[in-house]
Amino acid sequence: MINAVSTNSSNTTTAATNMKQDVGFNQNDFLQMLVAELQNQDPMNPQDSSQFVTQLAQISQVEQTYNINSNLQTLLNSMNNSTALSTVSFIGKDITAQGSQVALTSGGTAALGFTLPSAATQVTVQIQDANGNTVRTLTQGATAAGASSITWDGLSDSGQTLPSGTYSFAVSGTSASGQAIQGSTVLQGLVTGVDMSGTTPALIVNGTSVPLTSVVSVQGGSM
Repeated sequence: MINAVSTNSSNTTTAATNMKQDVGFNQNDFLQMLVAELQNQDPMNPQDSSQFVTQLAQISQVEQTYNINSNLQTLLNSMNNSTALSTVSFIGKDITAQGSQVALTSGGTAALGFTLPSAATQVTVQIQDANGNTVRTLTQGATAAGASSITWDGLSDSGQTLPSGTYSFAVSGTSASGQAIQGSTVLQGLVTGVDMSGTTPALIVNGTSVPLTSVVSVQGGSM
């Protein structure tokens, strides 16, 4: 019982201290001001007691609101920590995520994934370097609607081997009636790590950081 009382007292003190730091005052400050007001009031014209009750109710509401916000923030932090830890379970799994970047290893190849809203008679994929310069344009014949991919051999339009780095790509197509089709780029690959340095965890796929919120599908076993 003594330990329980001591714990509750410690928690109350901590909450009051935190409120003092964040808001600039707490209930103890208000009570000190109230006592000083009572001590210095005019005996012939005392303060209205109903005003004291109203003021006490107001400071109590402020304190309760602050405590609710603090508890919600604690809960949010706990959920974020739980999400960060559960993200580790993605390692070793193949994912598909929204994104237009691809990591290229010089001398190697890269798979560029995309989806089409409708069938196309021809698909064009433009690849750009980090400076926004188009380094390679790939074309593909008739492609069905839905998910698809095209392999990039890592060469430029002039046939030179491009250096390792992160490139971006865009996909467009032409329908049988000659209308333009805008494709959506996706990133596909194996999750090799997790980056927890930011405010939200990110997956490392093919050397590229992928926000967890961008993942649209996961394969490779149960989560």
